[in-house]
Amino acid sequence: MKFSEVDEQTWPELKPFFDTCLIPFTGLSGMETPWEVTAALERLRDFMDLAEIPFKGRLVTYPAVQYGNTEDIKLLNEVCHNVKSSGFKFVVIMTADVELSKEDVPDSTLVLSRRRLEGSEGIPLSAIVAGQISEMWQQES
Repeated sequence: MKFSEVDEQTWPELKPFFDTCLIPFTGLSGMETPWEVTAALERLRDFMDLAEIPFKGRLVTYPAVQYGNTEDIKLLNEVCHNVKSSGFKFVVIMTADVELSKEDVPDSTLVLSRRRLEGSEGIPLSAIVAGQISEMWQQES
C-alpha cells in the first residue's frame, strides 16, 4: 500500500496489520541526464514490485529518498529512526543502484540492495527478496 492510500479515519483500524514501512532509496547525484533519471526510477520501481506486490497487505511504501550517495546516508538512517518512532516495527530500505548494507543504515531493519543481491548464484531475485523479508518478520516475532 502506498502512503497516499492511507487516510486518517481508517489508519487506526489498519495500523496493526501494516507493521512494515518500505523506504525507496534512489541514490541520485544530480549529475544524471533526464533519461538516466527515468531509467534509475524504473529500475527502482521494478525492484520494489518484488516486495510491494507479494506483501501488499503488510507493507506501507513511504516517499523515496531520491538524492544522496553512501556518504550521505545519515539522513536515510534518521528517517528510519523516525519511522520506527512513529509506530512501524520494521523499516526496509530498497535500492536498485546503490550498494548499501544494513551496517550503512543501522536504524533500518533490512536493506535490500539490488546490486548486492544480483550476485546470488542462480536464485531468482524475487525469491531472494521474499525470503529476506519473510526471515526478517520471523526473527522479530
